[in-house]
Amino acid sequence: MTFETWLAFFIACWVISLSPGAGAIASMSCGLQYGFWRGYWNAIGLQIALALQIAVVAAGVGAVLATSSLAFSVIKWFGVAYLLWLALKQWRALPEMLDDSSAPRPIGRPQALVLRGFLVNASNPKAIVFILAVLPQFLDPQRDLVVQYLHMGATMVVVDLIVMAGYTGLAAKVLRLLRTPRQQRLVNRSFAAMFAGAAALLATVQRAVT
Repeated sequence: MTFETWLAFFIACWVISLSPGAGAIASMSCGLQYGFWRGYWNAIGLQIALALQIAVVAAGVGAVLATSSLAFSVIKWFGVAYLLWLALKQWRALPEMLDDSSAPRPIGRPQALVLRGFLVNASNPKAIVFILAVLPQFLDPQRDLVVQYLHMGATMVVVDLIVMAGYTGLAAKVLRLLRTPRQQRLVNRSFAAMFAGAAALLATVQRAVT
């Protein structure tokens, strides 16, 4: 992969990562609930799933998943159900009175937050199809494909970590501005609506017919 090709891919990664999606919503939700440092474990889970999806595509399994109607449907509807569960959980989240910025935030276990992020990304079959469609366009068949996939995978993960840090940090800052249960309830239900919207969008995704 030449530097020019990598640069084009690098720019594409920023466009892809900055596009609002379930991962961005999950990052903002965790930042709002747990603060930046605790909530950022969710982003780690997102990247583990992303790395796995890239590995699946690189191994050639992605082509099978992209063309298998059953596999596509199973992953898609699991993703829809999980996003709806997150929406319900967010909607029912109880507000807490914050008298000052030093008030304690809810404690979320890192393992649970990593798993949450992993499931959000891993349960989206559109990601596999997207990676399968985009990554090969930047490959040089005359060069080592494994090395190129490693370079592209590392680039995607690093860019997404930076972007998700922005989403998580932004939401964590918003938490400091919330002072009343009514404000917190409004934000929680806004995130619930976004999770439900992401589920609805995922439900409309269809497998490409070849």
